[in-house]
Amino acid sequence: MFSGSDPNAEPTPNLSPDEIAERNAALVGFHYTVDDYYEVGREEVRKHAMAVQDAHPSHWSEAAAREYGSETLIAAPTFVSVFGITAQRYLFEHVVTGYDLWQVMQTDQRLIYHQPMKVGDQLICDVSLESFRHMSSPETLDMLVSKNVIWNQHGEPVMTTYTSLVARTGVEVDPALVDSLDHVMMKVAAYGDPGKTVDRPAADKDQPDPTESPRAGKAIDFDTLTVGQELEPKSFLLTRGNLVNYAGVVGDPNPIHYSDEIVQAAGLDGVVAHGMQTMGLGATYVTEFIGDPSAFCEYNVRFTSPVYVPADDYTSVDFTAKVKSLDPETRKGTIALVGKQGDRKIFGRATIVVQFN
Repeated sequence: MFSGSDPNAEPTPNLSPDEIAERNAALVGFHYTVDDYYEVGREEVRKHAMAVQDAHPSHWSEAAAREYGSETLIAAPTFVSVFGITAQRYLFEHVVTGYDLWQVMQTDQRLIYHQPMKVGDQLICDVSLESFRHMSSPETLDMLVSKNVIWNQHGEPVMTTYTSLVARTGVEVDPALVDSLDHVMMKVAAYGDPGKTVDRPAADKDQPDPTESPRAGKAIDFDTLTVGQELEPKSFLLTRGNLVNYAGVVGDPNPIHYSDEIVQAAGLDGVVAHGMQTMGLGATYVTEFIGDPSAFCEYNVRFTSPVYVPADDYTSVDFTAKVKSLDPETRKGTIALVGKQGDRKIFGRATIVVQFN
C-alpha cells in the first residue's frame, strides 16, 4: 500500500523526517482520479467474506442476493479494504512519499455508504490528501488523512471514505534490521501496466460530496428497537493463519502482520491484526443483528489498541454493542460497538449508522 510495494515506482530521495514532513504538508488538497478501475469479482466477494468471518447469504448465493434486492452477490460492508489499497497505492508511492510500510499505522476509519458494492461494479476512485500534521515531540510522527470518493461505471456514488494514518518517521533502525526487512518484504520483479482504463476528467477538488444514502432493504423493523437495547455478545477467534489469509485477500504486504522481527523495530508488542480486519469482524457482528449488510449508512472506528496474535495460539476478539440512538423521522439508528481483546478495548470509538425499515 505504501512506499516500496511497487518495483516500478520512482526511487524516493533520502530525506530527513523534517524534510519529508515539509514536502508532504505542501501536498494537502492534492486530488487525482485513478487511471484504472477495479472490477468487483464474484470469488473476491466470497474470499473477503470468509476473511471477516461473514456468512450472510447475500455474499455467497446469487439466489439469496436477489432476495435482498440485488441480481449479483453483495460485498460485505468493509470490502472497500480490498479496493482501497489499490486506490491509494499511487498516493503513497508517487505523491506522499518517504514512508516505509512498517512505520505506518491506521488510527481512524470512516466509511460513508451510498449503495452496497456488488459483483460487476467497475469502481473508480477520486483520491485526495485532506490534512497533514507533523509532530516532533515526544516522538517524531506524521499524521495524515486521505479521502476516497468511489463511483461505479454508471457515475453513481458508492462510498466515501476517510482514512487517518500515523507514520513514525523518527525511528532509529539497526542496519542489520534494514537488511532483514529486505529479506522479509514481498518480492515482485515487475507489475504489468494495465494502461488508462478510466475515461473521465480528473477529480475536481471543489466537487460536492455525494449525499445519497442506502435503502433499508431487509433490515429489521425500526419499531422493534429501543434506545439502550443490547446486542447478544459474540467472539471471533484469530490466528496467524487468519492474518496471513486476510493480508492475501486485501493485497497488503505490511510485515507487521506476520513478522516478529519487524514488529520489534516498529515498537509493537507482537504481530498485529489488520485494523480493517477487526473492523470487518465488527461489521459481521452487527450485520447478524440488523439482518441486511446493505442497510449500513456509516461506520466509524478509532483504533486505540492493536490486536496481538501469538505465533502458536489463537486470540479472541470479543464484541458487544447497544442501540445508542434512534431517529423516528428518518427511521435510522446508531449502534455503539465495543471490541475487546481480553480487558483491552481495541476501539476508542466505534459507531454504525443503520437505515432500518
